[in-house]
Amino acid sequence: MFQKGLKDVVAVQTKIASVDGEKGELRYRGSLVEEAVQDKSFEETAYFLWHGEFPTEEQAYELNRQFIKYRTLPEHIAKIAEELPVNVPLMDNMRTLMSAYYDDEYVTLAPSEQSIALTSALSVMTAMLYRLQNGLEPIHPNDGLGHVANYLWMLFGEEPAAAHIEALETYLKLTMEHGMNASTFAARVTVSTESDMVAAVTSALGTMKGPLHGGAPSGVITLLNEISTADDIDSVISSKLEAGEKIMGFGHRIYRTEDPRSILLRGKCLELQGSDPWLDLAVVAEKRIIQLLNERKPGRALYTNVEFYAAAIMRSIDMPPALFTPTFSIARIVGWTAHTIEQQQDNVIFRPQSIYVGN
Repeated sequence: MFQKGLKDVVAVQTKIASVDGEKGELRYRGSLVEEAVQDKSFEETAYFLWHGEFPTEEQAYELNRQFIKYRTLPEHIAKIAEELPVNVPLMDNMRTLMSAYYDDEYVTLAPSEQSIALTSALSVMTAMLYRLQNGLEPIHPNDGLGHVANYLWMLFGEEPAAAHIEALETYLKLTMEHGMNASTFAARVTVSTESDMVAAVTSALGTMKGPLHGGAPSGVITLLNEISTADDIDSVISSKLEAGEKIMGFGHRIYRTEDPRSILLRGKCLELQGSDPWLDLAVVAEKRIIQLLNERKPGRALYTNVEFYAAAIMRSIDMPPALFTPTFSIARIVGWTAHTIEQQQDNVIFRPQSIYVGN
């Protein structure tokens, strides 16, 4: 049977995550995502996806120690980073640095620890490359900060606000994994040849760069900038609807109900109400935009997608658009590495057929 793009073709059995678009459910290891990430750190959520259980207190201590340890990159990585062109997309340089990740200790590590090493290293690489591309000196990691806070520290050189850490960490936990998407499939195909985890993540980064998959929520940023204040919501949205423009951040190709990640991000913004004006604006704008869409397009049931609140969080942190997809990648690498390990444990090389249609 021919199925263009392999749509709906099942090629993998997985215990890592499931997506039910009709019910609006995302599950990590069988648990609803809202339960899996609640009161957990980035590191703990990653451990859960890798192992299927949360770390004990002793394991959590060791996990955090390893995340900090692998912030120190192999010596040659910094040298390569300094030689890379600054006028190419950040994702290209991230892919190059990841492909060069190697040292004598790394190759002796168990896959579970390789996952920690690469997850920790990718955030450091991203921050270093971003600063080099903008003519800034790279900033050394801060061992007193957790994974997400340290990422912000290395990007901007100042200790981030608690509200920004909390909002970004929530977003990153919710985007670690989302089933058999294009980049995850690329990682599994690569490692199915008995290649290694670095190669799998490099393939995934190349796939994530494509705008049909890892496209940044820049359109939502533009929308929020246009709205600017709650008083302008009606005029901005009405003019766009009258012109037949799409309202960015609404609708999802998988979820037919609310995107569960959006629900959780909205809840986090409500918890942080008053701590950042852009997070406050997002909550008010979402509610009013849905009302306007229902008035103009009754029966369409358009809901916010994860990009809407991702954009609000990025805007509140003053994160430039060039960092949106790279930041998404430092979350999704957890899913890529989890799938790589799962593929290695019961491997069959991917070898789909093709139908010749030439002369």
